[in-house]
Amino acid sequence: MRFENILADINGFGRFQIMIIVISFIGRFTLPCHFMLNNFIAAVPPHHCDIGSLDDGGIFKNLSAEERLVVGIPVQEDGTPSSCHMFTEPQYHLLLNYSNITDLPTVPCQNGWVYDNTTFKSTLTSEWDLVCDRKGRNKATATIFFIGVMFGAVTFGSLSDRYHSYLFGRRIMLLVSYTSGMLFAVASAFSSSYLMFAALRFFTGFCITGIVIVSSVLGVEWVDVEHRKMVGVVDSLSWTFGNTAFAAIAYFVTDWRWLIVSVTSPLILAIVTWRWMPESARWLIANGKLEQAQMYLKKCAMMNRTEDLIHTLKTETLSTIVTEKRDRNYSYLDLIRTPKMRKLALCTGTLWFCVATTFYGISFNITGFGLSIYLTQFTYALIELPAKIIVYYLLDKIGRRRIEVGSLLLAGICLGVNIVLPKDMSVVRTVVAIIGKGFSSASFTTLVLYSSELYPTVVRQNGMGYNSFMARLGVAVTPLILLLDDVWKALPQVILCAAAVLGGIVARMLSETRNRSLPETIEDVEQQW
Repeated sequence: MRFENILADINGFGRFQIMIIVISFIGRFTLPCHFMLNNFIAAVPPHHCDIGSLDDGGIFKNLSAEERLVVGIPVQEDGTPSSCHMFTEPQYHLLLNYSNITDLPTVPCQNGWVYDNTTFKSTLTSEWDLVCDRKGRNKATATIFFIGVMFGAVTFGSLSDRYHSYLFGRRIMLLVSYTSGMLFAVASAFSSSYLMFAALRFFTGFCITGIVIVSSVLGVEWVDVEHRKMVGVVDSLSWTFGNTAFAAIAYFVTDWRWLIVSVTSPLILAIVTWRWMPESARWLIANGKLEQAQMYLKKCAMMNRTEDLIHTLKTETLSTIVTEKRDRNYSYLDLIRTPKMRKLALCTGTLWFCVATTFYGISFNITGFGLSIYLTQFTYALIELPAKIIVYYLLDKIGRRRIEVGSLLLAGICLGVNIVLPKDMSVVRTVVAIIGKGFSSASFTTLVLYSSELYPTVVRQNGMGYNSFMARLGVAVTPLILLLDDVWKALPQVILCAAAVLGGIVARMLSETRNRSLPETIEDVEQQW
């Protein structure tokens, strides 16, 4: 007997399952905001050296602000004032003649910087002067956050699969992720130094990642085969909704501290609604907790108005569901103990790394095309909606594997096109990037559902934790990839294009899961794949 037979009796997609989706949607809203947060809180506003020290008490103090810039700041090749250098002394003759200024003595900024607050009231850059020779810290902030996400993924993945204590399990770890993620995020907003902020962002990423890997698995494990694709796509749409709303939030909240608080506040509602989130009955049965599984299944039957079938939910019946040896701790080592599990782990891990690198490589580059940062963020998010709707209708028509392969190769083509397009065609390059973002979003949406269907119940959370680790490893190196434009402008695009193509090749090696029951045991994987 399989768990799907139980779900068929009590309705595998009724009010109970919809409740789970809604609660997960609330908690997941804040995740894309935090993942994209660095685009705004670490933005570099226009700036120049503070030239107040050049005031000699004479002519300088009587000059207008524009004239002070002329005599105090050298001009770059593009005609804009230098961001990192100033003249050693006022060059008053430049008020009359701008020619022959290349030989004038300059020095790096001596007394900090002056920032243009037109777009951003405050950012990490202006708060702690992370510019010029310290410019790389802006990218490092995102890397630090995603390193935390990376290690949080394997930690929450492991603890969510443990059964020997009431302190662990899917449901409990979801609450831990909600509360600790919120506390660390709010604390980071009130950091008094950059080092303190970086440390707190690491722990924010570590804790908040549990929300996505636990809620995704909980949703998939409670629905029947027919509606698994709906759960996967709706969960993914929470990211689209969060990303779209984030563009508006960031537009109105231009102080980096209050922006963090604003996008974290939905977790309060998520904590309140957590009390109605059930534990996974499938996971409870796999670990021998038949009485608890029976309790949740009865709640499901009552909410789905199939009370007349409650009498069939006996522990004796549940004990006949195919599982592996109970009273045993599964770990990440079980992902590589057997040949086909090793192949599965290698392929999905590589695929998650490639998909995440491609997706976030496009997402982080919202200032690389010369258009408004808010408009680009909004359109990047909005393109995900039609991409995910198309995925929903194609999942059961052409299968998970074909969608994964096709979307990645098409994303790679878009990245390749942008390599050869001239830089002055900013609008066209942005449109191509947006289309590429749509394809990469389709690949990510498919991959989350696809991977949860490939791994067996007894190690599904471990498998998703490992996959999330590989994805966050890809995201952590993405800001560093984007820094390679100093070596060659097109190099980041070349690497992202190669990652997309490699992902498409690897996805071709996975087995199809369309219309298949979820594997419950490792033996199921060894027999089916």
